[in-house]
Amino acid sequence: MRPSPRSRTPYERLQLRDIRNTSTFRLTLLLGLVALVGVVMLTALIYLLSARELSARSDSILRAQAAQLMTNPVASMPGAVRLAIARSGGSGFNYFGLLDADRRRIAGTLSGASGFRIDHPKEIPARPGHHGPIRELAVRLPTGEILLVGRDITPIVDLRWRVTLVLIASAGVIALSIVTAAILLSVAPLRRVATLQRTAQEIAAGHLDRRMPVLGRGDELDLLAGTVNSMIDEVGRVIGQVKSVTDAIAHDLRTPLTRMRSHLDRARRSDDIASATAERLDLAIADLDTVLERFTALLRISEIEAGSRRAGFADIALDPLLKSLVDLYRPLAEERGISIGLQRLPGLAVHGDRSLLFEALSNLIDNAIKFAPQNGHVALSVTSEKGSVAIEVRDNGTGIPTDQRQSVLRRFDRGSAANEIPGSGLGLSVVAAILHLHQFTLALDDAAPGLIVRILVPDQSRPLIQP
Repeated sequence: MRPSPRSRTPYERLQLRDIRNTSTFRLTLLLGLVALVGVVMLTALIYLLSARELSARSDSILRAQAAQLMTNPVASMPGAVRLAIARSGGSGFNYFGLLDADRRRIAGTLSGASGFRIDHPKEIPARPGHHGPIRELAVRLPTGEILLVGRDITPIVDLRWRVTLVLIASAGVIALSIVTAAILLSVAPLRRVATLQRTAQEIAAGHLDRRMPVLGRGDELDLLAGTVNSMIDEVGRVIGQVKSVTDAIAHDLRTPLTRMRSHLDRARRSDDIASATAERLDLAIADLDTVLERFTALLRISEIEAGSRRAGFADIALDPLLKSLVDLYRPLAEERGISIGLQRLPGLAVHGDRSLLFEALSNLIDNAIKFAPQNGHVALSVTSEKGSVAIEVRDNGTGIPTDQRQSVLRRFDRGSAANEIPGSGLGLSVVAAILHLHQFTLALDDAAPGLIVRILVPDQSRPLIQP
């Protein structure tokens, strides 16, 4: 059987959530984050050292200018300040000021209004229309006056701003590159994992001839695929041996058991047989019929799984097939007080073996009638969507627990709900073998209450040419 179309197929529906959860994505992000932090820290260190060096150079110049002015006599200091301003030619690059001991301006262009500490250079923010950013140094003269020396540091502030922008932009570009690399590095492994997942689903669905793809790269996924393939080879070999033994036993015992039943049947028909003996023979014949029925089912499954019936495949009109099944089982259902209905959709066809599909649907309808309660109902329907066809058999019985819906497809597994109902445990195995031969999907679902059995036919089924 093919995997259910409703199962998740990450290869075809790759989403960011799938990528984000991969180890490759997370590891790439982690390593990229470490690299980004390292780059940011290194750049910040270079920036801080450069800024500190530029400030130190400005401070050295300010101290040199202050020392030069302090060589003048204190009485002539106002004139020296005005002379220094005049020499700067109003370039707006150098600033000077002289304050008295009470910090009132005596001369110069600096007033100390922004505050200052003696011998501690500080930066004064730019005042648009008046001056740019200034580095200012305050020096106290021996007579108590305060000498202010300032220097325009617009180039240094611009450099800091540009370096900051470059740092932020670089961090953003690196972060985006890391995320992009993480996604690109995650997509290919994720697609390979999706392929392995699809193959595993097919193998779990019974396709033991499937094998995990090995790309020959020798990476961890190749190693995993090779290991799983070896395991599947061994599992297939063991299953094949068990099936061969089972089939051989069924084949070898069927003939002597059939002869035994004939002998018992002839003895039962004797006129001189006692009634007690006749009852015992009836029980023995019934038991033999059960054993022969199971052997026949086992051999039937083996025959179907051998795939020898593909030569009989043809287009099968679904509507008359389902109608004939409903007509066939309606007397049995009415005998048990169960209603049976069919939701028809004429014009649909599937490609397969009509007698095998009839047998598979018969088993499903028989089970539905068997497990439906008194006055219950069984409903057949067929739907089509985008070329795919779904045949549904629904009952309102006890249903099958979710954890048993795969196991009941195995031979002799009847599930916990069937303990009190007669059966061989091979009916669904026969259905599964038939659908496997047709490459159809069998899906069991909850009808709340009851069971829904769906046969999902992929889009290779062709619509009926003439209804």
